[in-house]
Amino acid sequence: KHQRRIHVLWCRCFVVDSENSGTEHKTMSPTTEFETRGATELSQRAGMETRLATEVKQLLADGCRAEAAKRFNAIVELQQRRAARIAYHYLRDPGEVDDAVQDACLKAFVHLPSFREDLFFELWFTRILVNSCLDRLKARNRRTKWQIPTDNREGHASDGPPSCEPSPEASLLAKERRAQLEAAIDRLPTRQRTAVILVYLEGRPTREVGAVMGLSESTVRVHLFRAVRKLRSFLSHARSTAFPDPLGRTVRQGI
Repeated sequence: KHQRRIHVLWCRCFVVDSENSGTEHKTMSPTTEFETRGATELSQRAGMETRLATEVKQLLADGCRAEAAKRFNAIVELQQRRAARIAYHYLRDPGEVDDAVQDACLKAFVHLPSFREDLFFELWFTRILVNSCLDRLKARNRRTKWQIPTDNREGHASDGPPSCEPSPEASLLAKERRAQLEAAIDRLPTRQRTAVILVYLEGRPTREVGAVMGLSESTVRVHLFRAVRKLRSFLSHARSTAFPDPLGRTVRQGI
């Protein structure tokens, strides 16, 4: 599923815009499959996690901290894989991903008394996780500001979530595309990057992403529209430099 979403986003970045009307709506709208598939299952799971979180909150209010921690572990088990996947999109370092998820879980437990029962726990927790990842990126940038980079990640595939490729050739192409797309996503402004990760790579509805980001759904769609245009520009440049024409002309590779 993850690899399919990468492929869909890659293809979306190379949809040719028409000159005027209809272009923005077409580009902004996330894939319908992401909006609808598994909606009932996700809603049921989110409802269960929210009920558990409400119970844990009450246990903390009653002073039963040990029992609250035990119950909270059940929520962590439900969220862990998804949280690790989201953190990976930001950090791309397995060790740092684990730390970020643990930190987010600890923060969620500590701040659970402020959790509002009328909200889905998953959305509330996702906001904590995303902010934790962004804080780590800022700290990383401060540490490496004056360091000379030892390798260039752009153009090199990183070890992402495992997927099944039909052949070595297809696997190599998928890794190259994923690496280029990851490098391009890293260059996006923070809000655009978060919108792309949560909507296109995680398959979350724009309404939920708006709740996570504290934005209206229409504003999330605007960020997606602008992000896709920037990704298209970044990737087109990367492809033109990766495949130079022997005569000096720009070669446009097919998707």
